[in-house]
Amino acid sequence: MRKLVFIAGVAVGYVLGARAGRERYEQLAAAAERLRTNPAVRNSVDSAAHAGRRAAAKAAEVVADRAGDRLPEGVAGRLRAVGGEREASDTALADDWGTR
Repeated sequence: MRKLVFIAGVAVGYVLGARAGRERYEQLAAAAERLRTNPAVRNSVDSAAHAGRRAAAKAAEVVADRAGDRLPEGVAGRLRAVGGEREASDTALADDWGTR
C-alpha cells in the first residue's frame, strides 16, 4: 500500500512540477483515466470499501458492547446505525464504488 501511495505521489509531483508541456500532461491524464476505469482496479476499490465497512461495523459493535449504557444517546444511535448498515451493505451496494 505504501508503495502505491508513493508511486501516486511521484506521478502527481511529476505532473505538477514537470515542464514537459501539455502533450505529456494529456498522456498522463489519459493513463490515469484508463487506470481508474480498469475493471480490476474498480473491483479492488470495491473490495477495499466493503472490507472497510465490515471493519467499521465490527468496531462499532465492540465499542457498543464495551461501553454499554455509558455512551450518550447520539453516539449510541450512530453506533447502532453503523452496525445495522453492515447487513444492508452485504446484500447490495448503492453504487459502483461501494459508497452510500
